[in-house]
Amino acid sequence: MTGLTVVTGAAGYLGRRIVARLLAETGDRLLLTVRGEPAGLETSLRRELGATHQDRITVVPVDLLDPAPFRAVDPSPVTRVVHVAARTEFTVPLPVARAVNVAGTRKVAEFAARCPGLRRLLVLSTLYSAGERTGEVTERAHDGAAGFANHYEWSKYEAERLLTGYAGLPLSVARPATVVADDATGAVSRHNAFHNTLKLYFYGLLSLVPGDPDTRLYLADADFTARGAVRLADPDTPAGIYHLAPSPAETVSLGTLIQDVFDVFETDPGFRRRRVLRPRFCDRDSFRDLVTAARGLSASPLAAALDSVAPFAAQLFLPKRFDNRRLAAAWPSRPPVRVRELAAVACAELVRTRWGRSGVSRMEKIA
Repeated sequence: MTGLTVVTGAAGYLGRRIVARLLAETGDRLLLTVRGEPAGLETSLRRELGATHQDRITVVPVDLLDPAPFRAVDPSPVTRVVHVAARTEFTVPLPVARAVNVAGTRKVAEFAARCPGLRRLLVLSTLYSAGERTGEVTERAHDGAAGFANHYEWSKYEAERLLTGYAGLPLSVARPATVVADDATGAVSRHNAFHNTLKLYFYGLLSLVPGDPDTRLYLADADFTARGAVRLADPDTPAGIYHLAPSPAETVSLGTLIQDVFDVFETDPGFRRRRVLRPRFCDRDSFRDLVTAARGLSASPLAAALDSVAPFAAQLFLPKRFDNRRLAAAWPSRPPVRVRELAAVACAELVRTRWGRSGVSRMEKIA
């Protein structure tokens, strides 16, 4: 198909990769929305995307905190909307999560509803919208009854829930896994809670692992996620909810991951000199008590370390099995995600670059 695709959050980590894939795999013109100073971002985006597709992209400023963020966008030629913009930190405050992730999604849906030629609205959510439920999680709407470990999880659930009020839209929701690398080589150009937690272990600032060793981890790389998003944005792909994630058989347990990570750490001479012991697992109540006690110690490095881990640690005690058979059926050619190998090569890259302090690990490439 050829048409006009609007991409929100186009200047972000995943947004840039999805834009590159849309240019490579479709003939659409792209209207890219960015927050902040558009001229600088447009220059940066155009430089990364190369000269081939310059005439197919238009960059416009859109801030989802604006009461009418799409007032300057003509809805009549729009055929697809891909909503990527979001706050994705586990520590995001409630007012920010509500304003950006919930109210922002509502504004995107209202804009999509005004597009007469719309053939697909794809909204990127997260596996964490399942909150604190355990067991089998299917590619269906959540009920939210189990509660949520942090405001980020709640906001993505709430955004999914409000979208059910737009029954007339050709809507798909993608729930990506945690992205730990740019691609299968393990290159890392953006750090999140996964990378920051490994850093704490590497420097001996954390000696406990909150979680059940048998909890399965759903990790992926950004290239897989962007390819999947473009597939789900295709109007010929059935609408609905998809777990954009590895299959349960492709995942790795938390216990195995910790052992693999320390195997990588111990190849580094500096790490070996510090004689850091492998961490021990602790139960949820013990970890909660430790966090509470550490917060009573002002300016404690331990308190700072635990505060960075605590917002998502609850999930490591809540085993889930994310079914992705709808994704497999809709994307039969999807590449395998070798989660254990991916985590190991990403960890090796972090150690080699000292979490980026030794310079950019690899030039961020947009295919």
